[in-house]
Amino acid sequence: MENPWTIAQHQFDIAADELDLSPGIRQTLRVPQRELTVNFPVKLDDGSIRVFSGYRVHHNSSRGPTKGGIRYHPDTNIDEVRALAMWMTWKCAVVNIPYGGAKGGVVCDPKAMSMAELERLTRRYTSEISILLGPERDIPAPDVNTTPQVMAWIMDTFSMHKGYTVPAVVTGKPINIGGSLGRNEATARGTAIVVREAAAQLGLKLDAARVVVQGYGNAGAIAARLLHEQGATIVGVSDSQGGIYHKGGLDPQAVRRYKDANGTVVGFPEADRVSNAELLELPCDILVPAALENQITGANAARVKARIVAEAANGPTTPEADAILYDRGVLVLPDILANAGGVTVSYFEWVQDLQDFFWSESEVNAKLERIMVASFEQVRAIALHRKVHMRTAAYLLAVQRVAEATTTRGIYP
Repeated sequence: MENPWTIAQHQFDIAADELDLSPGIRQTLRVPQRELTVNFPVKLDDGSIRVFSGYRVHHNSSRGPTKGGIRYHPDTNIDEVRALAMWMTWKCAVVNIPYGGAKGGVVCDPKAMSMAELERLTRRYTSEISILLGPERDIPAPDVNTTPQVMAWIMDTFSMHKGYTVPAVVTGKPINIGGSLGRNEATARGTAIVVREAAAQLGLKLDAARVVVQGYGNAGAIAARLLHEQGATIVGVSDSQGGIYHKGGLDPQAVRRYKDANGTVVGFPEADRVSNAELLELPCDILVPAALENQITGANAARVKARIVAEAANGPTTPEADAILYDRGVLVLPDILANAGGVTVSYFEWVQDLQDFFWSESEVNAKLERIMVASFEQVRAIALHRKVHMRTAAYLLAVQRVAEATTTRGIYP
């Protein structure tokens, strides 16, 4: 599997070459601003103590405080977190919100831990990285295997250290402690909006489109539902256990209920079982990778049948696959655009917390719609004008904005 940090730097280099960035700015933006690695003990339910490793990386803060999720996964590592932090910088810049990029991770298997163990792990990890956190400094959010409850524990731990409640230190919180309406659906809603816009440009009617979704967690399942509500037929979905396919269409809500009850989509009645690898190659018009990195590669890109690939996940397509898909006329909606709805509504949540004034869900969704449509149009215009694929276009827009901010601020001291 390709190293995600190598991929992230390669994607940046393509944009830096196109923009003819000065060597100094290029060196500055090519590496993280700061990295923290922590090793901390957690008492498990059986009374034993285990040491866990965690990370928090800030890629760039030229445009504002750093922003980015925290993931709990047995395979996470510092290079993955570096890549995700860099992608967050570009993602925030593409949608033009005043944040830099950050990311965090803890090496653990949350599925093998109790809620009490997860709470103790979260609170100790928060204490270890709290030197970096704050509403004006660095604002975490949910990511793979972290939830609004995990964000509540982070907020509470940080607040206990401060001696007063600090809701704006995290986003993706439960509504009753300062979360935003519309945040839970935001990543998927943003993806659905750019899919709708892209389909219209290609002359593809959504009510005649077949959709495959890889990864049936929060983003994938909600994206399936939202696209289904627009008339699309969901023909295949998967999770970490495997996938299901039914060419006549699946009811995404029924599949979600089945997964909630059984822990997986595998075994859903009247659907054929497929592997995650096979799922990516199913006949469809729109493919939504909503799982992990490195899913569409040089090895399988030639067999992807979709006309649109909408990256609800971070980094699912490798640079080699990008080139193959572009040559085949497949429109890839890159992660830093397609899944930017999550950080956009996280920004709305942060603003609401800072001013102690909250918006209705319809207001949140209307603001998200406006930003996602405008961002899609800007990226598409650059892609057509410069004759590059959408990822490079998105990078050109984002890197230019961050480079200009860095240049305007100058180098301290």
